[in-house]
Amino acid sequence: MEMGGNMGVFRKEMKKTSLLAAPMVVTTLLQYLMQVVSLMMVGHLGRLPLSAVAIATALTNVSGFSLLSGMAGGLETLCGQAYGAQQYHKLGNYTYSAIISLALVCVPISVLWIFMDKLLILIGQDPLISLEARKYSVWLIPGLFGCAVLKPTVRYLQTQSLILPLLISSFIVLCFHVPVCWILIFKLELGDIGAAVAFCLSNWYNVILLGLYVKYSSACEATRMKFSKETFLVIVEFFRFAVPAAVMVCLKWWSCELITLLSGLLPNPKLESSVLAICLTITTLHFTIPYGLGAVASTRVSNELGAGNSQAAQIAVWPVILLAVIDAVTVSTVLFSCRYVLGEAYSNDKQVVGYVAVMTPLICISIMMDSLQGVLSGVPRGSGRQKIGAYVNLGAFYLVGVPVAVILGFVLRLKGKGLWIGIVAGSVVQATLLFLITGFTN
Repeated sequence: MEMGGNMGVFRKEMKKTSLLAAPMVVTTLLQYLMQVVSLMMVGHLGRLPLSAVAIATALTNVSGFSLLSGMAGGLETLCGQAYGAQQYHKLGNYTYSAIISLALVCVPISVLWIFMDKLLILIGQDPLISLEARKYSVWLIPGLFGCAVLKPTVRYLQTQSLILPLLISSFIVLCFHVPVCWILIFKLELGDIGAAVAFCLSNWYNVILLGLYVKYSSACEATRMKFSKETFLVIVEFFRFAVPAAVMVCLKWWSCELITLLSGLLPNPKLESSVLAICLTITTLHFTIPYGLGAVASTRVSNELGAGNSQAAQIAVWPVILLAVIDAVTVSTVLFSCRYVLGEAYSNDKQVVGYVAVMTPLICISIMMDSLQGVLSGVPRGSGRQKIGAYVNLGAFYLVGVPVAVILGFVLRLKGKGLWIGIVAGSVVQATLLFLITGFTN
């Protein structure tokens, strides 16, 4: 009787999770495609603009956008649990405090971007590419401040399970971004600067669309954001969750970028760097799916914990894990089946295509681990245990992943394959630890 009851609860939770997961995954994918579209258009301008924008995109993501996205994860605990506890007035205060906090963080990031050329030249990059990357980064600064408003607003809606407006706004913005990017780059002949301006305009357009929804929608009536002096009082509380949430996100991201930089020190660096960049592009594009599922896990866990339903919070995790496993098996099977032609989507070079075929089994393992850890990372964010997630990522990638990569890549001379095995080893440790933590959490 109890088993039948549990299955009924599981089915009900599975239905609820699926209704949230599908639009959240598509939303995450649409947001990621904005950068892909910009890079594809810049690719038609020549090698110098493409190299500069690729480097600038990697560095601005690592030093800016990923940091803001990670910090906004603090709201997944605060807003999610406040909404579950029906303390609706708190959502506005937390969201405004997050916007103010992220805007303050944008100031030192902007200074770093202004001097990006000095940093790139210092680490041995070509001066022409460095200057072009700096120029692109400087024009991205208004978009960074737009992101400081956008990320908290997205979390504000996400924690209330208002995913459909996020999906619609992301679709509208992508449809806006494509023609605007094309006009600025090619018709107005702004070149790669046009891509940066288009990205900024699209970010702020998204802010305006979501802001209008929050202001006028009846769905936000109870939680509508109101500015008060309490907003400033909860900034410290926000930072308490935001900093470890940011560390949790950035540690994995930074380790992947570090591996890409290390590939430039290997023999035949152009081949090794190209193949690792392709591997990273494939896994990053796929990660939009588990990241969206992780957001759903975080929302369901935080809402149920806020409402005092700890058992329901535990049950809420398993349907998302099941969806992650289905995703991992499906994507890995497709990639493995296409391993001999996969590289042709990125390069005409037969050596690169052959190398990608050799790397595909490792990419498949990465995807399986990313699917699990992407979902399981949502549990610490939803339950306010971001510090544990940060410690897990620190240990997994900097005590295991990167050292294993260096030993295999350079000492045992497995080259790029060895570097990627290191990332896979880190991902296995990360997913295993997060699974054990989730299982043993009361």
